[in-house]
Order: sequence, then C-alpha cells, then structure tokens
Amino acid sequence: MNRSLPPLTWIRAFESAARHLSFTAAAEELGMTQSAVSQQVKALETRLRIPLFTRRARGLSLTDGGRQLLPQVGAALEQLSGAIEGIDAGPKENQLIVAASVSVTQWVIAPHLHEFLAAHPQTRVRFLSAIWPDDFLSARADVEIRFGSAKQVGRAATRLEPSQLITLKSAKLDQPFDTLPRIEAVGTSGGWRAWGDAYGNPAAPSLFADSYGMALHLAMQGLGVALVSALLARDAVQSGQLMRAHPGSLNAQEGYWLSVNESHPSALLFRDWLLTKIQSAHALD
Repeated sequence: MNRSLPPLTWIRAFESAARHLSFTAAAEELGMTQSAVSQQVKALETRLRIPLFTRRARGLSLTDGGRQLLPQVGAALEQLSGAIEGIDAGPKENQLIVAASVSVTQWVIAPHLHEFLAAHPQTRVRFLSAIWPDDFLSARADVEIRFGSAKQVGRAATRLEPSQLITLKSAKLDQPFDTLPRIEAVGTSGGWRAWGDAYGNPAAPSLFADSYGMALHLAMQGLGVALVSALLARDAVQSGQLMRAHPGSLNAQEGYWLSVNESHPSALLFRDWLLTKIQSAHALD
C-alpha cells in the first residue's frame, strides 16, 4: 500500500526554505512565522525519515536528500498551480471574487453577508479559501483579506480592528479560568506563553489548532479556552455561542488586512460595506 502524502503546507515550507536557504525568508514569503516554517520542515523530515537541511549558524544547506527532493517538489507545485488556474469556475459576469481564510469567511463575513446580497442582488460572490501568499497570487481575487504582519501583507492594505487577542470559552464551562484546558492556534507569534508573561497564567496548551477559526470551534464545543483574534470572536460572543473567559487582552503582532481591486466597482462596494459593518460593531463593544 502506498504511503499517504504529507500535508501540502509541509511541502510548501520545504520548497520555499530550500529556494531561499533560509527559514526566515521562507516565513516572509509564506506569511508565516519562522518557527512555524521550521516546525513544518522538521515534521516533513520526520515523516520522510531523512534530514533535508544541514542547519548552520549562518544559514541552511541542503542535504543530498533535500537536493534530490527539491526539483521534483518544485515541478509538482508548478503543475498543481497551473491545474488550479485552468479550472473554469463558470460565468464571470457580475462576479465578485473574495479571497480569505475560512476563519474570516465563517466568523466575520458569513453572519452578515445576507445584508450585502440584499443590497446588491445582481452581484454574485465567489469565496476562495486562501492562506498562503501564493494562494492569493493564483486566486487573482477582487477582494483579499490576508493574515500577517504589516511587513508581510505589503502596502495599500487596511488593518481590520479589533486586532487584540482575547480568551473565549463556552458558557457551559463554569470552572475557574486557571483550571481550564488551553487551546492554541499555532503559526502565530502571540500565544499562551505571551499570555503567561503578561498575566501570570503560564499553563501550557493541551489542544492545538491550525487557525483561529478552528480554535473558536473547539472552544464552542466546551473543550477549553481559546486565545484568538477579537475580530473573529465578536459575533460568536454577541450571539451567546461563546463568552469571555478573562477580561484581559494581548496586542497582536499579526492581524487581518483588507485590500481590493480599485477598478472593480463591486469590490469597492464590498469593502465599504465590510468596513462599515466591522466599525459599527466595534463601536458597540
């Protein structure tokens, strides 16, 4: 029986790090932290049971296994990108393409999307799940909502507020905050370690999710307390699905950034609608 393929994120991390011979440069290209890239490459090495890099004080060098793997992986990623771009998604008349993570689409946009569609019934909205920079490049979207630092997302992008990290739990959990299991969203620079430094609650996480949205979902199931972006949390709190577990918050180095195709009328309408919706809700907090 053939072995299952490693996750695509591991392969992307390796390919970028191998081209740059730097985890730091790969992190900037992929919109990740350096530690997340390093962890994903290490996971791929463990899966393949061979070292792919020789780690040196001044940078990286490829092992024989890494040199053998890189051209094959690079060609496969190019072929996959071409296959995705070649898919015809149907008529494009009056179509608005929005590229965002599943977390943003589910927790920020979807609860209020009916209002935009009612106001603009001729507009057909297509959502594309996008996390990595090359996801956005291949998507060629009219509206992009990227996650990262100001340096990673580039210029001409508006940061969506609030961007602080807050703690959330299910109302079913009535145990003291210090005793609740911690849920960690990996791949971000702010987490429970930073929370412990700020508030003196250094408990290590026991559950890990690859996005804030997944962390919110786990918290909603009563599995613990999640430390997530306040932007994603607002509707879940206001609807009673989740509640604040602690009054404190952390300033986040990363956040969600909105940019649009200025020449697309529907993209401008969507931007103005979304910013107004977020800002009006922020004023009520």
